[in-house]
Amino acid sequence: MSDAKTEILARIVPSPARRIFATGVLGVLGVLLELLAFLRPPAALPLQLMLVALGAVALVLCLRLHAATGRGLVLTAEALSDADGRVVAALDEIRKVERGVFAFKPSNGFVLHLKDSKPGAWAPGLWWRMGRRVGVGGVISGAEGRAMADLIAATIARQDR
Repeated sequence: MSDAKTEILARIVPSPARRIFATGVLGVLGVLLELLAFLRPPAALPLQLMLVALGAVALVLCLRLHAATGRGLVLTAEALSDADGRVVAALDEIRKVERGVFAFKPSNGFVLHLKDSKPGAWAPGLWWRMGRRVGVGGVISGAEGRAMADLIAATIARQDR
């Protein structure tokens, strides 16, 4: 018997095709930067070191993006969290949901405005949190993002009554 607080209201799981494309683009970028640094090195050593560093960053981000997008996001009556249980934002902390055309938001996603500032966190390709804003989106489908944003907006509107 499931508890009403832990019942899953919505779930976002990035499709395998989106994950492969996103990780592939970052991986190819990292490999190309490394190849450029060693096969066609620039005349100045600092530029070559910069190419090596940027290539390494792209490859690390590729691995982090692949790991983060494999988990997905889960919405319960208490919070939005990733599938491992890491809380992204508690529903009672959300002030408003923004998903308009001109909103500063991730691709196919939405932004949550929190009542209080929270520590920064990031799951590449899935969500980020800076201060009072949480951005959800990236490699998720637009339909799943809209559905979750609407459900969160309806839930906080019900709580405000």
